[in-house]
Amino acid sequence: MSRIFLHFLTLLALGFTANAQIISLSNSANNKAKAAPKNALHSNDKNIDTATFATGCFWCTEAKFQQLIGVKSVVSGYAGGHTKKPLYEQVSTGTTGHAETCNIIYDPLQISYDELLAAFFTAHDPTQLNRQGNDIGTQYRSAIFYHTAAQKAKADYYIAKLNKEKAYKSPIVTEVAPYTNFYIAEDYHQNYYNQNPQQRYCKYVIQPELETFRKVFKGKLKQQ
Repeated sequence: MSRIFLHFLTLLALGFTANAQIISLSNSANNKAKAAPKNALHSNDKNIDTATFATGCFWCTEAKFQQLIGVKSVVSGYAGGHTKKPLYEQVSTGTTGHAETCNIIYDPLQISYDELLAAFFTAHDPTQLNRQGNDIGTQYRSAIFYHTAAQKAKADYYIAKLNKEKAYKSPIVTEVAPYTNFYIAEDYHQNYYNQNPQQRYCKYVIQPELETFRKVFKGKLKQQ
């Protein structure tokens, strides 16, 4: 995990963003993806932005991104599918097309989308197709659901660079798709790790991953 993060630091230092191109994209007309339902908790506050990531089990995703300075809230839900208002039991069958996903509401003055992408690519293994570890199925796929053309450009750039530099042993299989429908997961899925620290999955899967994540992002955490 730390090796991947070092790759990101190198890319940031080299000014990977191609700033002129990114700024042009972000200012272009119609750069917003298709509007999502009101229940998606996508902020319209100009001082707040949203990143939408799928890194496998959303309990893990939520627990990690909650740690970062500048992240205001993390909402677990379902995105990228075709069934309207799916239930967890339906998504778990892998037949609805949804991925377990998190909307990450953040302050771009405190943490950039680039830094969130760094966290995304170090928080899970983006080379595993339709799974993360023992969690198997399309609902556990790696995905970035972009809200703007600028977010898409950055995601595509990072993937291409990391693949070129062979940062991972295998090619990245992360899906990059427009943000459309996002359905908030059931209440008991929200803030799951903090509410259930002694649950077996939390204790034996999330906790070790979270400890590693915190070591990698030391200095970027809300609580040192």
